[in-house]
Amino acid sequence: MATLEKIAFQDHVLGATPLDDGRTIFRVWAPHAQAVQLTGNFNKTSFDDNQHPMEKDEAGIWNLAIENIAYDDCYRFRIKTPQGEWVERRDPYGRGTSTDHQASVMTDTSFEWDDSEFSMPAWNELVLYELHIGTFNGTEEKPATFDDCIRKIPYLKKLGINAISVMPVCTFPGDYSWGYNPTDFFSVENAYGGITAFKRFINEAHKAGIAVLIDVVYNHAGPTDIDLWQFDGWSENDGGGIYFYNDHRNQTPWGHTRFDYGRHEVRQFLHSNLMMWLDEFQLDGARFDAVIYIRKINHMESNETIDDGLNLMRWMNDTKNERFPYKITICEDIGVEPWIVSPTSEGGAGFDAQWDNEFVHAIRHALTLAEDDHRKMEPVKKVIEKTFGSNAFKRVVYSESHDDVANGHARLTYEIDGNEGDDRSFFAKKRSILGAGITLTTAGIPMLFQGQEMLEGTWFEDTDPLDWSMRKKYSGIVQAYNDLIKMRRNIDNQTRGLMGHGVEIHHVNDEQNIIAYHRFDEGGEGDDVIVIANFSGVAHHDYYIGMPKPGMWRVRFNSSSTVYDDHIDNFETLDTEAVEGEKDGMAWNANIGIGAYAFIVLSQDRV
Repeated sequence: MATLEKIAFQDHVLGATPLDDGRTIFRVWAPHAQAVQLTGNFNKTSFDDNQHPMEKDEAGIWNLAIENIAYDDCYRFRIKTPQGEWVERRDPYGRGTSTDHQASVMTDTSFEWDDSEFSMPAWNELVLYELHIGTFNGTEEKPATFDDCIRKIPYLKKLGINAISVMPVCTFPGDYSWGYNPTDFFSVENAYGGITAFKRFINEAHKAGIAVLIDVVYNHAGPTDIDLWQFDGWSENDGGGIYFYNDHRNQTPWGHTRFDYGRHEVRQFLHSNLMMWLDEFQLDGARFDAVIYIRKINHMESNETIDDGLNLMRWMNDTKNERFPYKITICEDIGVEPWIVSPTSEGGAGFDAQWDNEFVHAIRHALTLAEDDHRKMEPVKKVIEKTFGSNAFKRVVYSESHDDVANGHARLTYEIDGNEGDDRSFFAKKRSILGAGITLTTAGIPMLFQGQEMLEGTWFEDTDPLDWSMRKKYSGIVQAYNDLIKMRRNIDNQTRGLMGHGVEIHHVNDEQNIIAYHRFDEGGEGDDVIVIANFSGVAHHDYYIGMPKPGMWRVRFNSSSTVYDDHIDNFETLDTEAVEGEKDGMAWNANIGIGAYAFIVLSQDRV
């Protein structure tokens, strides 16, 4: 609760706010309006006019405090435009929307959290799992809700992931969407269950030891069904009015709805939105969608920058670091500029990490080529050893994401064997595990896309739910992912190096498509890790690899084992002893068997 005196002159406290005297104050920014009225189902005649006129202050904010407003009441702002016409708008700061999407809803945002024992994992321990609420545990008849997805949290915990990256959940038109067409930024999609259900999902994930990140879309709004468009009737050049640029800067790949990042009120709107997710919802971070369209007009055709957009992101990240330094902001910049993840004090945008789409393109290309002779190891080497500065964990690496399994692309299994059914070929199984293995052993923050671990096929659609029968059918493949994640997180205390910054690619055989690399933190037993990846269908019984230390090296993972699938080749890879003899620039070497399209991890027992 708040007092009227506390918020009367705070331009960032907008929307509907209950006061401690029993009234509710409504505040809306509409600087060009001739008049504004509050209408709702609390009027004498539901949504009639002339009942609740509002008063305008010097900042262009209209105010009204009234009694007898209850939770679940619906309301709208009735605005008289500069042209003298009356239009009705939802509340830009509204915390809920009606089921018909015609009105804002007075929403109870209180929630009793009981996740106090949760703490955010260190970033070098994170394993992300990108998840779309509507398809994760839904049916063909309706999208999944947060409560439906809660029932799968034990599965995610058992799989070993410790962070969920949720695709956008703020209100969008209709019941089906990827979420990248937001209309009401401060409310949560009704089809998913709304605000309280989302908080319940976050709370349950935290109780399972799983962090939750949210995907935010600040590069555009809508572009359809947005009441922000020409909100108070003013616009220029037939543009979007007060919330948007009204010149050529409004153009984005998704419509002419780029926010005006130079307007104080718009900057505050977006900044407040991010802080709401991190504070009120106790989310552990945010992934910013396509930020290149916040800082540039068009990354493909123009070098014209939007300095106001870049400065807004800097402000957001600086505030996050001041208030929540343990939470993470990740950006998708598309251009993959290293300075984006540099501190603002050094001229960067201040993001903690960014999606590395160079990694996904190189790895998918190597995995999906039909002919082994066409594969090249140098592009694979380049993206494995890549870092942004000295911090390996400033990038997110992945072989599947929502962008890479749709929009003309498909799941790796489909792109490898073209099979639309649920029978996966030997090649799809082996190479998909190979891609996951590279992802989970590369220095960076690894990410999986929902269903990847159970060989979900074809492509991602917001109307096509995950086929959970695949979990049982390919339970061995799920186990392979579980084993890889356990190694990545050093659960058995034998692969500490996978959480370190150190990476040395010491063996590249372009002729036989084999690459090997050394991962390490401080080095030594239980820390040094050797990874061997065979991108060829040819197996090798005697293959020599340089090793960083002498002695016995244990096989921690072998993707050729029938433990993971009865129809995998079951090529035996045994523990091996490193002996003196220079190889690959190292003083010791070991002989090892390598199966077709095999992924192998070795380390030494911790003494």
